[in-house]
Amino acid sequence: MAAVALGMPTLRSRTRGAPSTDGRPDTAALVDRFGRVARDLRISITEKCSLRCTYCMPAEGLPAIPREDLLTPTEIGRLVRLAVGTLGIRDVRFTGGEPLMRPDLAEIVRRSRAAAPGIPISMTTNAIGLDKRVHELVEAGLSRVNISLDSVDREDFARLTRRDRLPDVLAGVRAALTAGLAPVKLNAVLMPETLAGASDLLAWAVDHGCHLRFIEQMPLDADERWRREDLVAADRLLSVLGERFDLRAVGREDPSAPAEEWLVDGGPQTVGIIASVTRSFCGDCDRTRLTAEGTVRSCLFGNDETDLRALLRSGGDEQAVDEAVLAAWQGAMWAKPFAHGSDRDELADPQSFARTERSMGAIGG
Repeated sequence: MAAVALGMPTLRSRTRGAPSTDGRPDTAALVDRFGRVARDLRISITEKCSLRCTYCMPAEGLPAIPREDLLTPTEIGRLVRLAVGTLGIRDVRFTGGEPLMRPDLAEIVRRSRAAAPGIPISMTTNAIGLDKRVHELVEAGLSRVNISLDSVDREDFARLTRRDRLPDVLAGVRAALTAGLAPVKLNAVLMPETLAGASDLLAWAVDHGCHLRFIEQMPLDADERWRREDLVAADRLLSVLGERFDLRAVGREDPSAPAEEWLVDGGPQTVGIIASVTRSFCGDCDRTRLTAEGTVRSCLFGNDETDLRALLRSGGDEQAVDEAVLAAWQGAMWAKPFAHGSDRDELADPQSFARTERSMGAIGG
């Protein structure tokens, strides 16, 4: 069995090995050395998941994070307050693992909503169990959901996720639509074994009023089986979809949006493609990420992480702690690399791209 990238990141602290802030402008915003400003915050809240997607998690799942190492709802709310109130964050999304695996998810959303009134608060989920919790989440302040759905063929879904749970996911999609969590976005990772069903998935999304986005598989799988030559590229997908649908390119809704959009059969529905590998958009990235343990990741493909949880739990004066957290977060983002390198041909140049020490399931999307 291949080695599994579960993740022991390189932690930075403010007292040793902290990133240099030389040349950083005098601004509270999360600016980096290339002039990008992070306004989109992704917060992973658990490593647990009810599926075992081959492009994300090993069959046995990820090692459990001790409960005491997870950020608490109060700590998450505090970080959201600082991010929105001081650092200029304008969008907050919870990820996992699977966020619905946290029993206190509604409290997390509620505290974050109180800390950030008026800011979109969303969640990336596989939707298993969402039909049972959607109302409490909406009442807590959840604005929208992104639902992972790679196939509407039950056998293909079970093969890819290692679980026969498609009916449960579809029930969650219907619950999100009924609850008014619009627009309901569907995320489908492009895999060779599900490419033939891509058109059926798009037809299903159009029929149900969902916005589908296909995502090129990134080298973040725990089993480390990703190979550049096996990648289902955006161009190949467009060719397959074009056999059934009339697609017209409309570009991106804003420069920082990861998905390029195509109008489907004249509209109004569109389909998006996030071509992270073949059409890298690193130059316009506006994201900052927190892991479930409370560390900042400036880049999805980076390994350096800056520990905010230790600062939050240091027991110091609240204002002084907040200032230390802000400074650490700003320093981490100032050191953000320009690009991740997975868009280059690793076969021709093996040194052009190095895998991350954590897999997607351990990082959060």
